[in-house]
Order: sequence, then C-alpha cells, then structure tokens
Amino acid sequence: MADVDTIPKAKAKPGTERPKLWKVILLNDDFTPRDFVVAVLKAIFRMTEGEALGVMLTAHRRGSCVVAVYTREIAETKARQGNEAGQGAGYPLAFTTERET
Repeated sequence: MADVDTIPKAKAKPGTERPKLWKVILLNDDFTPRDFVVAVLKAIFRMTEGEALGVMLTAHRRGSCVVAVYTREIAETKARQGNEAGQGAGYPLAFTTERET
C-alpha cells in the first residue's frame, strides 16, 4: 500500500451572517380612501407622492403590493404602524409581513 498524503480541509472562518429580509405587503380593501393610503405610505415608509401612488394603485389592481423590504424587526414595526394608522382613522387598512425567499 502506498502512503497517501491528504490535504486538510480549510476551516470555516467564523463570520457574521446577513440577516434574513422580510417584505412589508399592503393588502387592498374596498373601503380605505386612496388618499389616506398614500398619506400613510408617505408618512411611515417615507415615499414620495409618486412612489406612494404607484404602490397604492398596484395593490388596488392586484390585491396586494410589496411596499418595502427590511429586517424582520423593522418590517413588523412598519406593518404595525400602518395597521394602527388605519384603525385609528376607522379604516380596515392592512399591512402584513412575509419572509423574503
């Protein structure tokens, strides 16, 4: 038998893993006024008027629209703030979060 030289495998370097990202999704409803949705998108997600209109119209046409992508904690906070804004004004405005794949 011949001696076989084996090369040791390189050890994995410990590193920080990028955090998983989460989508904030606007759900369409037939009751919340469009102007109110745009105002919420501008206030909470810091969108321009044009960006907010685009997101609102996409949700209106398709039933939902991804508003933004954040780390989990920020996504859940923004979605909660949007839901609370709708509830506070008496509208069924709804945002949800979903893990990005």
